[in-house]
This record gives sequence, C-alpha cells and structure tokens, in this order.
Amino acid sequence: MNELINVNNDLQTISARELHERLNINSNFTTWFRRMTEYGFEEGTDFTTRFPNLESEIHGGQNKMDFDISIDMAKQICMIQRTPEGKQVRQYLIDLEKAWNTPEQVMARALRIADKTISSLTIENNKLAAENEAMKPKALFAESVQASHTTILIGELAKILRGNGVNIGAKRLFEWMRKQGYLINRKGSDWNMPTQRAMDLGLFKIKETVVTHASGNTTINKTTKVTGKGQVYFVNKLTKEYA
Repeated sequence: MNELINVNNDLQTISARELHERLNINSNFTTWFRRMTEYGFEEGTDFTTRFPNLESEIHGGQNKMDFDISIDMAKQICMIQRTPEGKQVRQYLIDLEKAWNTPEQVMARALRIADKTISSLTIENNKLAAENEAMKPKALFAESVQASHTTILIGELAKILRGNGVNIGAKRLFEWMRKQGYLINRKGSDWNMPTQRAMDLGLFKIKETVVTHASGNTTINKTTKVTGKGQVYFVNKLTKEYA
C-alpha cells in the first residue's frame, strides 16, 4: 500500500498538521483544528498536544504546536470535510486498519512489544546485578565485622578502606579523624585519643598496656583501636564521601 499520510504505527496516531496539509484546507491550521474540536473531540482521549521542535531539540524560531490525533478522529474529520481529499484519506486509513488487524500484523505488533519489554527488563536486571556486585564486598565486610569482637589499629583500618576503594593512608586517616572530631586534636598526652563523642558512639576502645622499665618504674601506654562497629561506620562514611 502506497503511503498517503504518515502514521505512527505504535500509537496509531497521525499529525494534525500533516492531515490539514493533505486535505488542502484553505483556513489556517489553528483556526481549522479549533473548529474540528467543536465536534466533541477531547484532549487526552482523541488527541494530545505536542511541540515537534522541542522533541527534535530544534532551537530558535517559532515552535509550532501540533497534535497527535487518533485514527478514529482522523477518519471523522475526513468525513466532515466532504471533499475528494477527505474521502481519499479516510479510505486509506480504513484500508490501513484492515491491514493492521490481520492475524499476522497483530502477532507482529505483539512480538515487537514483547521485544521492547524484554530489552527493558534485561537492561534493568543488568543494572541491578552490577549494583549488587559492587555492594557485595562492603556487605560481606560489614557482616564479618559485626559478627566479630576484634578491634584493629587505625592504620589497619586505612588498609581496609583502600580495599573498598578509598585512597587514604594511615597518616591522612588520622588527620581526617581529628578534623572530624573523632580523635582529640590537642597536643599532649591525649593526642589521638578518642573524643567523648566517638566513645559514646562505640567507635573506639582504648587498649592500656603496662610497661615496666629497667629502673623498675611502670608506665601505662594507651592505644586507640577501632571496634567492629567503628570499622563498619568509617567504611560506610568514607566510601560515600570519596565516591
């Protein structure tokens, strides 16, 4: 069948402007289409408004409004015109509908819709699989740490962070924790000890080691260690910050 007018096969609509041109209407498009809608056609049911220039990303000049009209509306408009052109276009649309409704065409449309659905689902599933794969190391890390009561040094935490994609060393991690208020930033015996806030959050424990010197005197060395809860907390926080 020779194409008389462009038809959107998926939506089964045609351009109102193209129909106006094909019917050789003397009045301007806007006046004509407004008059056609007075026959009881409703926007959202029989036609939808669109702006072709915006859709095609054409900028500059007047962006003329167009309407996608249903095939039924187009056939009725053709009949209203009572012209040879109207009769010709109406018959063309009737013949086209007959061709659409053959078993072969119905099956072909169903297959196209199925292909689009499968393609869309495949893309979504691949995206979810990639996200799950990316989250797997962090999830396994969190599960293993939360099930453990082991504490680690801040330098060891820096290695774990690098394994989770955070490019940071022990020195920079200490600096970051001091700036963020997790470690005391005041020179003295409390330097690099956990702040009260960090202790209240359960992020650190302080390991005390008694050291006996040759003179017989003893001193206590304090070492800041990161709890299992703290390891999960800092990995989650820093992986988001460095993402």
